[in-house]
Amino acid sequence: MMYCRDGDRLVVFASNAGAPAHPGWYRNLVARPEAIVEVGRDTFEVNAVITTGEERERLWSLFPFPEHQERAGRQIPVVVLERPAT
Repeated sequence: MMYCRDGDRLVVFASNAGAPAHPGWYRNLVARPEAIVEVGRDTFEVNAVITTGEERERLWSLFPFPEHQERAGRQIPVVVLERPAT
């Protein structure tokens, strides 16, 4: 899965390669936002936050495949994965 960084946060895009339906992983995160991710050799817990408004638009600009939006015919969700506060 492709991701971008926004500071300490990871940003993922539920584009599903421009398919008309959201990917399964997105529906899973909506149902249960706590997850474990692996990045390289690191494994850590995160909380998923579905972005909206200006934050979504700012983060959407990081997505390298903007043509997926038109092909999908839906607004592609932008999800931020944050490490929980300790």
